[in-house]
Amino acid sequence: MDRCVVLVDAGYLLGAAANLLAGDPVRARLTVDHAALATALAERAEAETGLPLLRIYWFDAAPDRRSLPEHRRLRTLPRVTVRLGALTRAEGRWVQKGVDAAMHAELTELAHNRACADLVLLSGDGDLLPGMVCAKEHGVVVHLWAVQPVDGDFNQSEDLVAEADERRVLSRAFVERWAQLRETGPATVPAVRAPELRVVPTPRDLATRPAPTVPPALVLRWSSARLTPAPPTLAEITSPEQRWADREEDSAAVPGEAQQVGAVFARRWLSRLQRDTELLPLWADHPRIPHRLDSELLRYAARFGLLAAKDDQIDEQDRYAIRAGFWQAFADRVPRPDLAVAQE
Repeated sequence: MDRCVVLVDAGYLLGAAANLLAGDPVRARLTVDHAALATALAERAEAETGLPLLRIYWFDAAPDRRSLPEHRRLRTLPRVTVRLGALTRAEGRWVQKGVDAAMHAELTELAHNRACADLVLLSGDGDLLPGMVCAKEHGVVVHLWAVQPVDGDFNQSEDLVAEADERRVLSRAFVERWAQLRETGPATVPAVRAPELRVVPTPRDLATRPAPTVPPALVLRWSSARLTPAPPTLAEITSPEQRWADREEDSAAVPGEAQQVGAVFARRWLSRLQRDTELLPLWADHPRIPHRLDSELLRYAARFGLLAAKDDQIDEQDRYAIRAGFWQAFADRVPRPDLAVAQE
């Protein structure tokens, strides 16, 4: 059938949206316009797949599987079907049960019955990977949608991301079409402070007060102290959108060779700095890299498996190669001052 279907994990969608807008993944922080949400999902799915929408399946959990007001509102909307799992209390927090199993069953049944040609999955649960594989084996094109993460890291199973045919990120602007932060309550009126009584000290009080100290005219400084501020780390000058793109590039295009990893990190860092003037002082400490930046570089390299088997530390030879790659890319952008003078 040349139709598309949307499967929504409500816990993932609303939790990630709350984290994006409020910095807290508690969905109660949001006020959701469910009609606007269903319309936005339908329009986006039809535009991306080029196919008419068959149905939106909304998977959520509720105590005793009893519909909450939001579920009753969703059920009145056209082409929206609600499936409920159980919501139980465990170790002081609510845990949903049966939602991923229901999504997996619906995913495989749609594929077996050839009810759609394209399927949009809005979830981050890696347990849905077998269902996604099954749908693909039956000729269904699977589109995986993610809510834009706050810190740019993946908020979905990486196996799920790797298996999907198409991947899209729902931006903050898309989320704000149907969600807004809930009012926390009326603003409190600040209390009016009573005027302070002025106490006049007696001569005895003045005599017991310590003499005022005069700040020293000279300040002792170590000869190795730096007067210039340390350069920013890559994380400090990278936006969430750039961080997401970096992860995509790392998984697809960056080789795992140590020197190349260091060069990629350096070029990425240099491209996002504001001015070259703060880079020249780094040559004074060559081959040492500023401590915070060096730590970040080694953490980045660890993503590519450059770790020793025993102590989870990067091998000394690899550390030299990583830093050499950094300085090589750095020299391409900021020539070393003494070499420039020698060439003249």
